[in-house]
Amino acid sequence: MPDVQIGGLVPFTTIDYPGKIAAVLFLRGCPLRCAYCSNRHLLDVGDGEYDPEKVFAMLENRVGKLEAVVFSGGEALMQGEATLAFMRRVKALGFSIGLHTNGFYPEQLRQAAQTVDWVGLDFKATREKYKKLAGNDIAYDRMIQSLDIWLATGHELEVRMTCDPRFMTKSDLSEITDMLAARGVKNIAIQKYIPHFDDEKDKTTADMREQFFNDNVLRDKINTMFESVIWRE
Repeated sequence: MPDVQIGGLVPFTTIDYPGKIAAVLFLRGCPLRCAYCSNRHLLDVGDGEYDPEKVFAMLENRVGKLEAVVFSGGEALMQGEATLAFMRRVKALGFSIGLHTNGFYPEQLRQAAQTVDWVGLDFKATREKYKKLAGNDIAYDRMIQSLDIWLATGHELEVRMTCDPRFMTKSDLSEITDMLAARGVKNIAIQKYIPHFDDEKDKTTADMREQFFNDNVLRDKINTMFESVIWRE
């Protein structure tokens, strides 16, 4: 079995796993090509810049100092068993395991439920806009399948929506949150789009990016529908 390929590392964070001090491992490879991706250097499969054994030794030295390790990407589950095996090794050190995922690999997510404690799942757009945003015409259905699989586990979940005004309207956000509430999702995060790669013809303005956060009627509606709503501005 090949080693897990790690393309980035954050040794200390308080924002990537709710309520826990964590490290984040960014794994190489992703099946999507999202227009607003901020980790484009990780999209292609290839050798990682970090030796997995040295990363593991670093985590061993932080037992008692960190509480969790988050696997992110790229898409961490794209590496399949290599990711799952490394997760199991890290879990055996006593860490809680988090996963940031786009939901493209539902069966791998089902397997990961034996090891992963918390998932942050990206819900990128409505079905009609998913292909334009993500560059893949099956990503939406796979993400919904992953959502339902994880909900059935009863493990912790946060569904995150990045409000890129090129691909989402306030009406879209309302539609998505209605659907999530109906499915029994309890915790969501609504994230402001940060323009890393706007080109001239698709440029967004501050007002366009802030419209989701300045609409108090929309905010109040969404806030009443879930146990926890984080507005990440």
